Amino acid sequence: MAVVEARNLRKTYRKTLALDGVDLSIGEGRIVGLLGPNGAGKSTALQAILGLVSHEGELRVLDRDPWSQRGELVHEVCFIADVAVLPRWMRVGQAVDYMAGVHPRFDRARAEGFLARSTIRKDSRIRELSKGMVTQLHLALVMAVDARLLVLDEPTLGLDLLYRKSFFDALLSDYVDHDRTIILSTHDVHEIQHVLTDVIFLDRGRVALSATMEEVEARFVEVLTTDDRLAAARALKPVSERRMFGRHSLLFDGVDRERLAPLGEPRTPGLADLFVALLGGGAPREAAA
Repeated sequence: MAVVEARNLRKTYRKTLALDGVDLSIGEGRIVGLLGPNGAGKSTALQAILGLVSHEGELRVLDRDPWSQRGELVHEVCFIADVAVLPRWMRVGQAVDYMAGVHPRFDRARAEGFLARSTIRKDSRIRELSKGMVTQLHLALVMAVDARLLVLDEPTLGLDLLYRKSFFDALLSDYVDHDRTIILSTHDVHEIQHVLTDVIFLDRGRVALSATMEEVEARFVEVLTTDDRLAAARALKPVSERRMFGRHSLLFDGVDRERLAPLGEPRTPGLADLFVALLGGGAPREAAA
């Protein structure tokens, strides 16, 4: 069953085309990275999935129309935004009590378990917390809801390195325990690569890449070669090329590794390198030392 199914999804804001015929199919029990440069349409796509903006084209979320049936999705979909909006006058313990009272799928013990790994006191008012602590509280409240679909938009923004790692470890553990579907949008590509099962690149409102991580590893190969082998490498039609440290890094899509071996050592590119190669332009450029 597809948790999210979109066909020719379009959204226009006055004269700006935010989504331009997007097709998506996100299966049950997947962790999907939705990545793209600023203005690519990521936030608009997430808002459409959550039923927060109208759209053209077909879109089904958990077999419902999110725009007309948003009320029915509330108990099955959770959302963490890049900015935590919580009442500043409220105490942390009151926020936990409130969630326990209004959401039938909220697990108080899980929320308190998340908070126990932080330095947040239950008697603190939210206005007394730092930005990072407010983010931690927001994560604890939302992650404690047993939702079928979890949508995360820059969830670790404002968190330090140690808590970001702790969050992604907890996310993986929660995913394994509950087999939920997760859509994750972030600029921290390096940090999420190890948790993803699938990746979607958006560029100027269109899907530039949609693949499982296994397909990415099978399709794309990066080779670092020298000037004397550059012509032979270019003959195999790389999708991207850049110059770095006096050598040439070329990215190939669907070329057998045995054909590339004589040109240099083939390797699987990291997700960040693939992102830059496919969406950052393919003209040769000198990398920073």
